[in-house]
Amino acid sequence: MPVCLSGMLSMEHLHLEHVLQTVCVLESVILRSFGPEGGQVLFTRDTGQAMLSRSGTRILTALQLEHPLARMVVECVLKHSTVTGDGAKTFILLLASLLRMIHTMACKEPNLSHTYNSREAAEAATARHLADKILAFSLEELDDLIVKGVGPHGYFLSWEDLTAQTQSPGHTNSHSVQKLLASFFHSRLGHTHCDFISDLTCELLAHCKFKNDLPSSSLQFVNDNFPALHTPVSGFPISSSRLIEGQVIHRDFATSCPQTDHQPIKAVVFTGYLQPELLSAGEVLELGCGEHGVEENSRKERNIMQFSAWAERSLECVIAKLQSLGVSVVLSAVKQSAAVLALASQAEMCVVECVSEDELSLFAQLSGATPVSDCLMIEPEHVAILTFCRPILLGAHRYVHVAFHDSEVMVTPCSLVICGAGEGQTDQYACAFQDAIRMLLSTWEPLSMTAPTASKRTLHTDKSSSLHTDNQIPNAPLLQQCVLEPGCVIPAGGTFEFLLNHVLLQHGRSCSVSDDTNMDIPAVCQLLANALFSIPRQIYSHSLRHFLQIQTRLLSFIQNNSHPFGLVYKQERNTIPTQDQGKSEFPLEEDKLSIHCCREADMPPKVFMSHLGLESVSCKYKLLLAVLQCASSLLHVDTVLHTCTASHAQSRRLANISWEGTEDEAED
Repeated sequence: MPVCLSGMLSMEHLHLEHVLQTVCVLESVILRSFGPEGGQVLFTRDTGQAMLSRSGTRILTALQLEHPLARMVVECVLKHSTVTGDGAKTFILLLASLLRMIHTMACKEPNLSHTYNSREAAEAATARHLADKILAFSLEELDDLIVKGVGPHGYFLSWEDLTAQTQSPGHTNSHSVQKLLASFFHSRLGHTHCDFISDLTCELLAHCKFKNDLPSSSLQFVNDNFPALHTPVSGFPISSSRLIEGQVIHRDFATSCPQTDHQPIKAVVFTGYLQPELLSAGEVLELGCGEHGVEENSRKERNIMQFSAWAERSLECVIAKLQSLGVSVVLSAVKQSAAVLALASQAEMCVVECVSEDELSLFAQLSGATPVSDCLMIEPEHVAILTFCRPILLGAHRYVHVAFHDSEVMVTPCSLVICGAGEGQTDQYACAFQDAIRMLLSTWEPLSMTAPTASKRTLHTDKSSSLHTDNQIPNAPLLQQCVLEPGCVIPAGGTFEFLLNHVLLQHGRSCSVSDDTNMDIPAVCQLLANALFSIPRQIYSHSLRHFLQIQTRLLSFIQNNSHPFGLVYKQERNTIPTQDQGKSEFPLEEDKLSIHCCREADMPPKVFMSHLGLESVSCKYKLLLAVLQCASSLLHVDTVLHTCTASHAQSRRLANISWEGTEDEAED
């Protein structure tokens, strides 16, 4: 029960069961939409507004959580999803499974009540010790275990395939990036439109591909500029979404649009007002002084007329300067005065007002022109060349549509139009698009460790994206070194968890035999392996037989075949076997799943797990580390302080509360 201090502050002591119960409540909500058989969750507000979603982040953010521990968990999930764009539902399920394993193991420990005040305190201390051990083990050895047990069975995506997809649309079903995106969108938006949205995302990335640059540059460009690169349109089906050439500026013309007559258009970006600054900072305009009313009023009128004439001449000089540079389009970050609009109309110059900072930044990147803040300092480098500037009607709104004559960033600009039946659905589609870009960005970031040794294996890709291993690294430096090349993916459907579970159990057994000094590693490996195993159990919770079949086939493949999954996937994409080649040795359910465990020369045409798609190894690794860090933080919370804000006396009473322990403990 919370204990009240002076009526203003209450303290709630947390036990291990409280932490587990809080996470399990979140788990019960997420379970409804998890896995290939998961459905959508319907939320209703007091206003009658409804929201239907399968997205883990949207479901968690829609919950009205009162307990601070639950809000802390959701905040950890959102921070992770912001970086990787994926894994919100798996985060909660894995965290709940891990806490249950820790709780069970802590309750089995011998009674340490002679050291602690109660059994609950002893269990909490044991749980914190286990969580810290798992986190320390993962930070030191998990990356190496993934390289040895998961990496050889992965496949490295080829970024150049994005261009190939646009040239040969008939082969998009076997496209590796498309399969990765299809798996992602299937878990977010369902299977109905996931292939269409995946193809549209690949097409966007192909257009925004930087010439002679890394994939991360293109992905980072799309991620940073996504608010300006897409236009939501409500009232249309998702199948109406498309790409259009150039950039859509989400404002309308304040004056008439330019008459181009197929001639290049010159535009300039203003971050301030076209009206020159009449007074410098600190100056005061004196309109007149004196004691006699008639004389003072006459002087004021004369000063005002002179002031207005000077302002008009200054503005005319600005418009004349723009005309001399051939400028016919002015993009403004602020709303201009009526005098500016009137003079611009007379000069047949169109003005677009109140353009957002994101759109102006994207315009500057694509055009190569520098925005100008001082209207008296306009130079040719501030002028952008456009092929056209015209209005465009998208849904019920009219916007400004521009296309660029030459791009300094060597990228083909295009805008993404995202359609949805309602505003809520359109917003969900837009969030799913951006999260997919973040997932790809995390996928192409190399998985690395701090101090590799010569015994660790490093994976490389050759020019054809095939996979091979080097058992030794000559003269391996003690600096940071990549252990997985960017773009490593693995078949979805729990394959990552199955493989890592297997390698963790093997590592634990080997440590228990070879090293008697550290007895915690076998227990840590067993606990983490069991927690990981809960994910495929939930994925195949609708069919226990299917779950056991997949587990058996995967273990058989690992033990009986030296060729990794990547070779099977590569062969499926590049060659077509002859009729004499054999069929799969380990077929699973018909039209469900097929793992081809055969020699490279006998590979069948269909790839294993083709219905489940692909998922990123790097995102899985980051997810696992984030869950372990969150679990350790949760179990170190001992007391929750509930503060009130009823009166000014609260701050004084809080100041009188004395903390026991050192200053460092008080800060913690």
